[in-house]
Amino acid sequence: MAARLQAIKWERPRLTILNQLALPHSSEYIEIPDARAGHYAISSMQTRGAPAIAIVAALSLAAELSSMHFDTSASARAYIHTQLDYLGTSRPTAVNLFDAISKLKHAIDTTITENGQIVRDTYVQMAERMLDADVKDNMAIGEHGAQLIGSDKVRVLTHCNTGTLATAGYGTALGIVRSLHAQGSLDRVYFTETRPYNQGARLTAFELLTEEIPAQLVCDSAVSALLRSDPMIRAIVVGADRVAANGDTANKIGTYQLAITARYHGCQFIVAAPTTSVDLHTQSGSDIVIEERNEAEILVQTGFERQGVLEGRLERVEVQVAPVGTRAWNPSFDVTPAELISAIVTEHGVVVKQPGASEFDMAGHMRGE
Repeated sequence: MAARLQAIKWERPRLTILNQLALPHSSEYIEIPDARAGHYAISSMQTRGAPAIAIVAALSLAAELSSMHFDTSASARAYIHTQLDYLGTSRPTAVNLFDAISKLKHAIDTTITENGQIVRDTYVQMAERMLDADVKDNMAIGEHGAQLIGSDKVRVLTHCNTGTLATAGYGTALGIVRSLHAQGSLDRVYFTETRPYNQGARLTAFELLTEEIPAQLVCDSAVSALLRSDPMIRAIVVGADRVAANGDTANKIGTYQLAITARYHGCQFIVAAPTTSVDLHTQSGSDIVIEERNEAEILVQTGFERQGVLEGRLERVEVQVAPVGTRAWNPSFDVTPAELISAIVTEHGVVVKQPGASEFDMAGHMRGE
């Protein structure tokens, strides 16, 4: 089942993205002509989601390079390396970005030529292959995850936004939801609002309505009560920004507490992530750097004035929720220990722990074992 939404549009040499800050009330596409615009789009969260961040970063530089001329291969490589390092500063936690940067650097560094234009073209072609590969990987994740959860009518719960808006297309955790729906196995998906940025209430709701998938929004703080009251919920399915070698998983803040309540209520807790999100250089979650964002995202709520939305005119407003002078702690991610995770689903299949083990062997999975 192909997704109806398209968050990233690439028609060489033009890159446009769906501005997620304007969603769900306006589908506004903005052009990303160069790496500087790509960096801003990522850091400001006009685009977000680990796979999408990597693709937008790669293609933003591809768009910039398409109009440039390099006299030598050395000058092309030096420029591309500098711009990729700059793009790497946009979001520190999502490993997909750094995986893409590493692969792109390797591609141009191993191209044997003195011609700068060939180096440039090699980069652009590699970035385009990453775009295509991400969609295929997501569809495979969806199929593997749906098979794991089962063919009976089930309900699942998901967190944040992990669909077309967070990837090159189809989605990771939401891709599993989409596959369950396509095979007729999904009764309903619950999804959290995902405070403080409300990616669930704004973005996942938008996707599910567009795709006509039966869904219901719940407050972040209501999940434990929901699991107790609805025995049809088979699994909580989430995405990942970084998976350590032992399976510890960094994902949107609030994921950790979902894993805890899933364990208490005997519910499967499944992580869906492409292998580009697996970081074998990070041995455990304690080594993952967690991004902390501006406290204003908690203290102040931003949205569109309701009456204006109903009348078809959009007026963005800010509402001061907490008293002026209140301090807030605003980590963007948390780390869920592998011990609390039932399975990790990648494009290659389902990873489970060996009997008696509390951690995953992600290196073995990456080797095809």
